Amino acid sequence: MAGKELTYAQLLETNSLIQQNADETYWLCATRTVQESKIFPVSAYILFSYLNCFYRYAMLLKKIEEHMSAEEIGDRARNSGIKIVAWTIPCFYLLGREMLINWGVIKPTDAVDDVVYVMDFWKRFQLSWHRNNGNLTNRMANHRGQILPEQRLQVYHADAFECRIGDELHTAAQNFMATIAQYGFLVSCECRVTTHNHGPYKISDTREMLVREFRELAEHDYPWLDGVGQDIPYNNLTVTMMLEGIHITLLDDWGSFESEPEMKPEHIVAVGLYTQDNLTHVPLPVGMGSREELTATFNDLTARIKAATAKLWEQMAGWTRDQQLDAGALVYFAIAKEMAHIAGCYDVNDWMMIDERTERFRPLLNDEYGNLFLGELVGYISTPSQRMHDYYMMQHTDLPRRALSYFPYSMLQDKDYAPTVGPMRPGASNLPAKVDRYRTSQGVLSQEEYNRRSREFVPDPCNEKFRFLCTDWVKYHYDTPLADELFKLEQQHSRLLKGKGAGLTRADIEALRAKG
Repeated sequence: MAGKELTYAQLLETNSLIQQNADETYWLCATRTVQESKIFPVSAYILFSYLNCFYRYAMLLKKIEEHMSAEEIGDRARNSGIKIVAWTIPCFYLLGREMLINWGVIKPTDAVDDVVYVMDFWKRFQLSWHRNNGNLTNRMANHRGQILPEQRLQVYHADAFECRIGDELHTAAQNFMATIAQYGFLVSCECRVTTHNHGPYKISDTREMLVREFRELAEHDYPWLDGVGQDIPYNNLTVTMMLEGIHITLLDDWGSFESEPEMKPEHIVAVGLYTQDNLTHVPLPVGMGSREELTATFNDLTARIKAATAKLWEQMAGWTRDQQLDAGALVYFAIAKEMAHIAGCYDVNDWMMIDERTERFRPLLNDEYGNLFLGELVGYISTPSQRMHDYYMMQHTDLPRRALSYFPYSMLQDKDYAPTVGPMRPGASNLPAKVDRYRTSQGVLSQEEYNRRSREFVPDPCNEKFRFLCTDWVKYHYDTPLADELFKLEQQHSRLLKGKGAGLTRADIEALRAKG
C-alpha cells in the first residue's frame, strides 16, 4: 500500500541518518561498560522498550509538533536541560524496527513515512540543541558535548565555590554525587538514563568544567516515585564541577565521559548547584549564597536522597517480573517524554504505558532469549537483517555487517511499501497507577495544570527578542545594549555577576572570583 509520494532526496537523507546512528550504536555498545543487573531483566526490558518506541514514537512526536516545532523544543531543551536524547530517540526506535524485520513481522519497506518523519524530527531537534557547536551529535565533535552559550558558562564559572579534598564542601559534594548517582541508577531500574553530562568547557590552561544533570528525582512522571520522592524538593539538579590537572578526552552521546589521567576526587576543585526545568527562565541557584550554605544544602539533600533510596528499594523488592519489565521498558521508551512536557502536551497514557502491539511479544522476552538476542542485535551485529555481502566492510570491525537496515530505493519505482504503523493504540501497565502529582520549579502541579503552564510559559532567553542571538551574533555585538540585556538575563541570580552585562572575558571572571 503506497502512502504519500516519497522522494529520492528523502530516502537518501533518511538512509544516511540511519547509517550515522548505526555506526554510533555499535561503537557505544562495544566500548562502554556492560549493562547487567542481578535484580532487573535488563536485556529483556531494553528490547521491550525498543518495540514500544517503534510503535509509538512517530505518532507522539507528531502530537508534540502540533504544539511546538522540533527546532523550538531544541532551543528550550538547551535552556532548561534534558536527559540524553542524541542517541536514544533514533536508535531505540530503529532497533525496534530491526527486531521486527528479523522476526518477519515487518519488511524493510514498511512504516517508511513514520521513519522518515522520526529521523527528520530528530535531526531538526539535534541541530537546534547543538547549535552552539554546529554538530548533529557529540560523535561529530570528536565526542564532545559543548552545548551551552557563553553567557551561562560565565555564571557557572564565576559562582562555583572553590574546594579541596578533605574540606567540608568537597566532602559534602562528593557524598552527594555518590548518593544521587546510586539513587538515579535505581530510579531508572539500574540503567543510567536519569544522569547526563555535557562539556568539557575550558576554564583555564589547567582547568575544565563538566556540567552534570541529575533528573527524575522527585514525584514526577514515574509512578514508582509517588511517595518515595515526596521529600525531595527538586526534580532536577545540576552540578557544575571544575576539574584541575586532567583533560576530558571523551564525552559521548550517552553522556559518559573519560579523562586523562583518570578522574579522582582530588581533581575536583570547585562546585556549584542549580535546579532548572521547562518552567524556569534560567537555572536557579540552590544553596549558593555561601560555601557554608552550599555545604549544608549538599548534606541535607544527601540525607533526603538516602531516605528515598531506602523506600524505593523496599518498594521494588516486592515487584513481579512483569512490573520490572514494564518499569525498565518505560524508562527507556519515555526518554523523549521531556519534549512533551516542554510542548505542554504530556499525557501519562502516552508515555507510561506499554502499547498493546508491544505487549504481544512479552512471552518471548525471557531472560535467556533477551540476553542472547540483545547481544546479537547491538554487540555482534549478527542477526540475518544485519548481514551484508562479502565485499562490504563495517566501520569499526571491517566485518560484512550493517547495524541498521536501509530502505531500498526500489520503493520509488514499485511503490510497494506500507507508510505507517497506524494511529496510537491503547496501552496498559502492571505498575500502580500514577498519582496526579508533578514536582516542578513552580510547585507540585497536576498534569493538566502543568501542561497549561508549559504552553503559556516562554523562558526569557527563548522569547522572540533573544532566541536567535547566538554565539556568533554575540561575537560581533558584545558591546551593544541588546547584548547587555541578553547577558543580564543569565546573571539575574548570580552571586558575582548580577547586572554586569556583556563584554567580560574569561580572565575578567577569574579576577572577580579572586576578589569574591
